[in-house]
Amino acid sequence: MRDTLNDMQLYLVDEFVEDYQEGHLSRREALRRIAGVTGSVAFATSVLAACATVERAVAPPLDPAPAPAASASAPAAPRGPDSAVTVGADDPDVEARAVSFGGAGGAVLLGYLAQPRRAGRHPLVLVCHENRGLTPHIEDVTRRLAKAGYVGLAVDLLSRQGGTASIADSALVPQALGQAPPKQAVEDFQAGLRYARTLATVDGERVGMTGFCHGGGVTWRVATGTPGIRAAVPFYGPPPPADEVPGLQAAVLAHYGETDTRINAMIPAIEAAMQASGKTFEAVVHPGVGHGFHNDTGRNYNPEAARAAWARTLAWFERYLRG
Repeated sequence: MRDTLNDMQLYLVDEFVEDYQEGHLSRREALRRIAGVTGSVAFATSVLAACATVERAVAPPLDPAPAPAASASAPAAPRGPDSAVTVGADDPDVEARAVSFGGAGGAVLLGYLAQPRRAGRHPLVLVCHENRGLTPHIEDVTRRLAKAGYVGLAVDLLSRQGGTASIADSALVPQALGQAPPKQAVEDFQAGLRYARTLATVDGERVGMTGFCHGGGVTWRVATGTPGIRAAVPFYGPPPPADEVPGLQAAVLAHYGETDTRINAMIPAIEAAMQASGKTFEAVVHPGVGHGFHNDTGRNYNPEAARAAWARTLAWFERYLRG
């Protein structure tokens, strides 16, 4: 069945498998999430059965009565935001609000807009959320861009379901994302770009994009399919197929965590494709950290790596959106 899934669905499935193997999801929850994305309980069962076989083959013997890990049946509790990097909704330098705009097929799309309070037209940076949806953390990231002098627009890819906040069971968010048509996310961000270009505060000729995890993959795909995006910064997201790279106009800075081996295995292929097409590309592998290291509300947050990555991100946008 893997052959019938698109690359973003495969990414979500593999992410759930990895969380299950690391003890962040129970077997029941992993089954529920994989089946939600693929529509097949049988496939989800076979995937986890294969994992169990591999684990039995390679795992060292256990002590006779190991203590059960607290994380074996539930994800670790999220940590609070890092006050050293958070930009509050009441920051005097930032104006932020929820927005809505038209999308393909008459859809009403939801988003979060943050812009500098100072007068003038500013470069635009689109922001794509993780597979958790448009959370308060992503709103914070959007405000961080405004604090740095950009207009930030985060698009809620769950707009057709009433928006992320309307989904009470967070486990259903990846399911909804995985079941959407592959090009829908790209079309939604293209609609967001058209909307942003109508704003007096936006310099519509200077456009960048960033995204995280699932949103990193969306960032790649929006950049390859949208002329006019000058700079893209995907964080540990799956790259596009090599045959889509020639359509890319953006200079790409991609962030990775050293221990995120599943995603890092994809680096050589995208490096080769970018080089073959003469594209501007820099891959930064941050030492000693894993997937999701930038999210200061997540279990893998690493302050030093996150701040270093953000500084590089702002420098990249400064170079390609202002330079």
